[in-house]
Amino acid sequence: MKRVFLLIFLCSSFQGLLAVQIGVYQHGAVVRMHMGDCILVHHGFMGAFGAPSTPIDQEPCPEYTLVANDVVYVIVGKSSNQLIPLAETIDFRLQKNELAVRVDDAKHETKFTIKEMIVRSDWERLQRHIDEQMRASEDHETAMKTRD
Repeated sequence: MKRVFLLIFLCSSFQGLLAVQIGVYQHGAVVRMHMGDCILVHHGFMGAFGAPSTPIDQEPCPEYTLVANDVVYVIVGKSSNQLIPLAETIDFRLQKNELAVRVDDAKHETKFTIKEMIVRSDWERLQRHIDEQMRASEDHETAMKTRD
């Protein structure tokens, strides 16, 4: 009987250990995308403080805003062919210093560099502020046109 309990305990702890290594997927929605400069990842001390390296290929990389439950991530692809559909819920997980994304239950993951992270409540407050500023600017322009 002790062996059965030991076997059950080992199997359940192995599954927990496997889940920790693989990582738990979170869900989020991509709300923004634009093509920008690729982020060069420097390795080591000399790479960080050495002369800036110039990229050979000036091809732009996609930059996405991914909204999760608690955090908003700005992630950058490593090449121009790393595309994620907009306004769709995707699965992602943090892996080392990158964000691994799985779209539509794909068998492989695509890794993105994390450029920025912000707490969702702060991001929503910032978005409201930007919207208010844009509305105020539009109201001001309309008022100036009607004065003329």
